[in-house]
Formats: sequence, C-alpha cells, structure tokens
Amino acid sequence: MNGEPESRATGSRPDDVRESVRFVVSEDSAGERLDSFLAKQIAQVSRVRIRRGINDGLAHVDGQQRKASFKISAGAIVGFVLPAPIPSGPVPEAIPVSILHEDDAIAVIDKPPGMVVHPARGHGAGTLASALVYHFGQLSQQGGAARPGIVHRLDRDTSGVIVVAKTDAAHQNLSDQFKSRTVRKEYLAIVGGCPDRDRDLIDEPIGDHPSQRERKALRRGHGSSRESQTFYEVEQRFPGFSLLRALPRTGRTHQIRLHLTHIGHPVLCDKLYGGRSLITLGELRTITRSKRVGSGQSDDEVLLNRQALHAHRLHFAHPVSGTSMKFEAPLHADMQALALLLRQVGETD
Repeated sequence: MNGEPESRATGSRPDDVRESVRFVVSEDSAGERLDSFLAKQIAQVSRVRIRRGINDGLAHVDGQQRKASFKISAGAIVGFVLPAPIPSGPVPEAIPVSILHEDDAIAVIDKPPGMVVHPARGHGAGTLASALVYHFGQLSQQGGAARPGIVHRLDRDTSGVIVVAKTDAAHQNLSDQFKSRTVRKEYLAIVGGCPDRDRDLIDEPIGDHPSQRERKALRRGHGSSRESQTFYEVEQRFPGFSLLRALPRTGRTHQIRLHLTHIGHPVLCDKLYGGRSLITLGELRTITRSKRVGSGQSDDEVLLNRQALHAHRLHFAHPVSGTSMKFEAPLHADMQALALLLRQVGETD
C-alpha cells in the first residue's frame, strides 16, 4: 500500500490550509471498513477525529464521498483531508455572561441553564469557559488548558452562582476551601411530591454506576464510592410538588439529584434520575388537580424542559483578602414562572 501525502488549501485563510493524504488500497486491506483503514494509515490522528472527519465529508473513495462503514476494494484510491487540530484550550466566544462580581483575583458568574461549564465530549463550543476567555482573557491555568479559571462546576442544566479564578494562587486557595468544606453552597430545587420531614440529612455514598457511564449511583462498600452528605429543608409545599433548599456538605457529581431521588422526591425534569425531561401545563393541572391554574393557556405549553435545580447562594472567603463573601442569584425565569404557578395552585385550591 502506498501513501502519497499532499497539501492543498481547504479554505480562504492561511489557518484553513490542511493537509490531504491519499492511499492506494492493497489486496491485504480489501474488505476493510473505511474508518478502520484510515486509522491504520494515519497513526497521528485519533480514531474519534478520523470518524468525525468522515462524517464531515472529508473522506473519498475513488472520488466519491463515503461513510465510515463503507467496505473498500483492492486498487481503490482513498483520499482524506486531515481534520483541523483540536485547540488546546477553549476558543474565545462572545457569549453574554451575567457577572455578579469581579476583581483582580476572581469573578463570580450567574450561569444560565443549558450552558456546559467547560469543553467535554460533544460540547466543544458554547461553553462557559469559552465565554470567560473572551470576557476576562487572564484566567488561572491550575485546572488545565481546557478549564481556564474553572474551580468547581455546575451541571449543564443547573443554573446559578459559580466562582472562577483569574490567577493560579486564587485558584489554589479556592480549591483548598472547597476541599476543606468551608465553602457553603445553597441550592433551590423544585421536586416531585412532598417530603414528610421539614428537614433532614441524607448520608449515602456515591460511586460509579455499574453499567451507565454518564450516571452515578448510591453504592455502599464499592471501590469507587465516596462519602456524600446533603442537608435539605422544605421551603414550601404545593399540591404534588415542593420547593426545597439543599445544602450539600460534600461535592460529588450529581449529588443533590441522586440524594433527592433516593428519598423519593427527584428534582423535577431530571431526565437522568427522575425519568421526566419536561413538564407541560396540562401535566401540572393533572398532578395538582387544579384546572384553574394558568387559566387561558394551552395544556401543551411547556413550563420547564431542564432539571429544576438552581445554585442560589455561595459563601466563601476571598482568596486574597480573606474577607467573607456571599453571592446570590435569583431563580431564573423558567423556574420562577413554575414556582409562581405552583403558588397559584395553593391560593386557588
């Protein structure tokens, strides 16, 4: 098999110029899938990037665009444009951000729902990290090039307060505060049902899910499990729902969502752990047994299509001055509107 690398321009700007390669398929490789064949020939490019390039139309067999599963024949000429390299860090993007506080060491942001904090598989653009690089420029690199300034994280569909570090020293100090559990975090959650206790402590270890990579699970005695504690108190009860305040004492992935599901009151519209991805006005009327709520609006109106979890308050010591600081973000419009409807149910029924 012979490879004949050649360069050609694939765009109008100098940084758009990417290398093309060409291979003649030997008898030994006849019948192979196109993606497997290219992965063997181009060792410097990962299989994931090769498959992405094929899906983007960068691969041709005898001049025709083919899918990754296409079986190649002996003597065929395979051409491939090498995908652009993945940036070492987030690309700056002019995404609006709500800044609650900013100084030389830190910035405190009110993150909207639907925004991923840092680049991850399937989420390379539109992240909070990209917005931070654009707005602040100078950010800590303590968490690595892909996570500039990111000290802690919120799930994509969780809204609210998040602190970021501008310097490595500030990042280290804040990380130490989170590790020593001196940072106080308060969340608001709308959950299904009404807990029988006004307040309680949920103490259940969290570890890897036995079969689903994107989930976590409550697992006692497992090697991946770590101590996890969440204190909650009921702020308000409604027919079929409750507004809770959750104060996690540890910071495990999906902790609040898992713990509230464990006690039988999952966060509303938590698709991963609650089994529901959205709620309509008609469903709300059925659950609350109130036909008058949202009078004049259609049953099909979607009230919420993300998990009803909001990082309401964050308390910590300033990493330079040591001054005690507390920041608060009000409920975002979607959760605020849902809470208002639920209060109307209580007033009318």
